[in-house]
Amino acid sequence: MIVGILKEIKPEENRVAMTPSGVEIMTLNGHEVLVEQSAGLGSGFGDETYAAAGGKIISTGREIYGQAEMLMHVKEPLPSEYDSIRNNHILFTYLHLAANEGLARQLIESGSTNIAYETIESPDGSLPLLTPMSEVAGRMAVQEGAKYLERAQGGRGILLGGVTGVAPATIVVIGGGIVGRNAALMACGLGAKVYILDKNISCLRHLSENMPKNCFPLMSSPALLREIVQEADVVIGAVLVTGAKTPKLITRAMLKTMKKGSVIIDVAIDQGGCFETSRPTTHSNPIYTIDGVTHYCVTNMPGAVPITSTMALTNATLPYALEIACKGWKKAALDNPGIRCGLNIVDGKVTHKGVADAFNLPYWPVDELL
Repeated sequence: MIVGILKEIKPEENRVAMTPSGVEIMTLNGHEVLVEQSAGLGSGFGDETYAAAGGKIISTGREIYGQAEMLMHVKEPLPSEYDSIRNNHILFTYLHLAANEGLARQLIESGSTNIAYETIESPDGSLPLLTPMSEVAGRMAVQEGAKYLERAQGGRGILLGGVTGVAPATIVVIGGGIVGRNAALMACGLGAKVYILDKNISCLRHLSENMPKNCFPLMSSPALLREIVQEADVVIGAVLVTGAKTPKLITRAMLKTMKKGSVIIDVAIDQGGCFETSRPTTHSNPIYTIDGVTHYCVTNMPGAVPITSTMALTNATLPYALEIACKGWKKAALDNPGIRCGLNIVDGKVTHKGVADAFNLPYWPVDELL
């Protein structure tokens, strides 16, 4: 198969979909890999490194769209790419379609096959291609929260871990999944007082048994959220409903009760965000303030640490990319239930219920197409 590695064009996105070592493995398995010129520079990989690994350097993304069968991105295609997507393409990337109706409808119209990193599942129900970026985002959320608590950044002027004789900051993490656990571990390590909320009693039991003593797992409810945000210095939204739009858990009314100079970090912004007042931001303009509360809602947080992120992402995505390239998308999906879960839109039909429900579109069970 001809596989295209595209340069990311989303603002301040420095990751790349595959490392040179990944390209080498693909070529050793008989596939031709086209790499857009300068695609890896932001992650520390020059064109010569890709060429030495067997990749073919291509001047423009449009040329790659014209030649490749499977196209690999990190982030979703942007409007300038829409007219390049054709019905013979397999698009393999993060898509987050439930929060992007324009892209969803464009992919339906294109007739292409679209496999979303974020909905591929392991046999245990975990999300192996979302996990590494969730780990990065969870840890980064605490770094950003600590920074924006500083007075110079408009915050309350609190040190996350406190010092001898002075209380630490209070961190509330909503969601006990990969993002939430990593955020809580990072915050606990810095000495903060951490509440982590979830609705799954088994998850809470696991957290109670394994988290540090300054982490307090609690059963989430609207009443508890209304109460606990008033105590919080930082609130981290780490909620995920696989492939679907994120519910709004912190309302504008609740925001008004928070401390002035406190910070909210919405890691769920790719799926629409879990705060009513959230809107997407970028690394160059990451924050805004509403009712005295700083909002950080960057949609590609791991893009700020691209060397770490690209290596972690390739480790996770490469086995799936190789299977799709070797077998073709249909046989790969038949053989691997995880890849089947990744199919979001195929031949103009929405095959993921979360995406269909988000926009009241017809839903086609993927097994009917296979």
